[in-house]
Amino acid sequence: MRTDDFRPSDNVEDDREASASRGGIPGGTGGLGIGTIIIIGLISWYFGIDPSVLLNGAQILTGGGSTSQQTSPAPPVTAGTPSDPTGKFVALVLGDTEDRWTEIFAAAGRTYHPPRLRLFSGSEPTPCAFAQSAMGPFYCPRDQRIYLDISFFDDLQNKFGGCSNSNACKFSEAYVVAHEVGHHVQDELGILPRVMQQQASASKTESNRLQVRVELQADCFAGVWANRAQQKHSFLDPGDVDQALQTASAIGDDRLQKESQGYVVPDAFTHGTSEQRKRWFSAGFKEGKVSACDTLSATTL
Repeated sequence: MRTDDFRPSDNVEDDREASASRGGIPGGTGGLGIGTIIIIGLISWYFGIDPSVLLNGAQILTGGGSTSQQTSPAPPVTAGTPSDPTGKFVALVLGDTEDRWTEIFAAAGRTYHPPRLRLFSGSEPTPCAFAQSAMGPFYCPRDQRIYLDISFFDDLQNKFGGCSNSNACKFSEAYVVAHEVGHHVQDELGILPRVMQQQASASKTESNRLQVRVELQADCFAGVWANRAQQKHSFLDPGDVDQALQTASAIGDDRLQKESQGYVVPDAFTHGTSEQRKRWFSAGFKEGKVSACDTLSATTL
């Protein structure tokens, strides 16, 4: 993967140095200990939207009582392009998602308002939940920010076998960023608020099923970005797409559940199976159109 022609985004907020000293979970999180949160992270590897959805469910399952979460705005941080290689890479990928989605929205007569991406290390307060590295990256619709601890990139390579080496991982890392941007696109299109409203009155099983459709659509939107970026820059090297598909497979609900607890519980899926994640990313990459990503009304996922 080559990023020579990508424009770095000015919407990256680097809070890694300050957040590394915070650590832990503040009081008032409804009694959830770090062990439970790590288990949640390993089973679902959240990689999605507002982790308080899963945290609240865990409190109910573990008898934690109130599902209220202590949340607070993200600390003020100046936005700009980080100076380290990984931070620069994230800024370049985010910048190109901004440019491609701006073009897609403009062609439909709409205006795209890009998200901010907050880099942190270890933990970070957010309006959605107190972010922890174990949760994986997520998008918080309450402040329209993506939260990313870049240690997740190391986990893709070392813990989940999502890619074979650091060079091969680059497009997989771009896919992670593009997936989270996909959730913001859902927010911009009004899809996310509508689904979250449906989830509020749904059973846990039905809420999970809706969540799977949302996550698979974000995978598809990541594929749409990759298609448009390839048309614009021819930035992909041989094997890059296969590597992204391997990453999608590595973080499927069925595979993660099997590896973490030895068995699979489909009703607990929140992101889709390995095969589904690969299929929907491929659909977006092949078509390069938002219309190819209608997972919410698809009869077969």
